Amino acid sequence: MTSLARQHDARAARVSTTEDELVVDLVDGRRLSVPLAWFPRLLHATPDQRARYELLGDGEGIHWPDVDEDVSVAGLLEGLPSLEAGAARPRRARTGSTRAMGSRRCRS
Repeated sequence: MTSLARQHDARAARVSTTEDELVVDLVDGRRLSVPLAWFPRLLHATPDQRARYELLGDGEGIHWPDVDEDVSVAGLLEGLPSLEAGAARPRRARTGSTRAMGSRRCRS
């Protein structure tokens, strides 16, 4: 379909943060806003550290040297938080039974 925007063409033009959001303005005029909690290193950084960023690959990625954080615009468009953010989230309990002698889970 020709009407769909091609995500891999998206590039960052400017980056800013609020107390709880990462905001990325794209060169095509779109604005992305995601929870800062998705990126724990940025969440715990000072405002000055968050303000010091570098655009990578003509805006395809963003790097914060003070906190060693890298974010891709494609990842933001796909809604992908940092792997570190995923580790902090509680895991949901699995459903199903477990075999008495083994460690495999059998779903019923």
